[in-house]
Amino acid sequence: MIEDSTTISDNIHVLSHPVVTAKLSVLRQTTTSSKEFREGINDLSFILGIEASRDLKETSFEGTTPVGATFRGRTIASSIGLTPVLRAGLGMVDGMLKLFPEARIYHIGLFREKVSLQPVEYYSKLPPNPTVDLCFLLDPLVATGGTACAALNMLIDWGISIKNIKFLVVLASRVGLEHIKSEFPELEIWVAAVDDHLTKDGLIYPGLGDTGDRLFHTN
Repeated sequence: MIEDSTTISDNIHVLSHPVVTAKLSVLRQTTTSSKEFREGINDLSFILGIEASRDLKETSFEGTTPVGATFRGRTIASSIGLTPVLRAGLGMVDGMLKLFPEARIYHIGLFREKVSLQPVEYYSKLPPNPTVDLCFLLDPLVATGGTACAALNMLIDWGISIKNIKFLVVLASRVGLEHIKSEFPELEIWVAAVDDHLTKDGLIYPGLGDTGDRLFHTN
């Protein structure tokens, strides 16, 4: 498992924290219930969101405390969009909404064809023109990276600059990240952990299974 993001790219940030490691260990176990799995994805999404939002633009304002003192506060200046990749990306939305309750949510539907392992688009709910300054693309798993690249191309075609997209991932493969970075070298990626291997079927190994099935108890 990768502990230092510089082994892949300067724009890939791999979290290194005991709480993250502990929560990911729960997600990996076959005995973890769907309820526990959802809670774990939610918690890790919140942590990823905290880390990925360090450089957001701010504006200042003058306020008054309950004891009558004035203070200079700060608020987030950027308008935020959340784009979960259906269906598994939905599991990351609530954690991000804790940070950005006024965020706009845009849905992209992609699935990976089982034989070719190529992404297939089946749903897109994007307005005619971009309405946010910054978009967080949300997908818990990156295996081959094909689905992520397809989702990124959809956002770019919509009109969002790659510099205004941050990709948040719970678990990725090294191969998948390298694939994404080869196509989008300027993309900023935040990932909780990275596994080194893929199976012959394109699954992350050791991984944590099918995230969508485990989130929605459909396995």
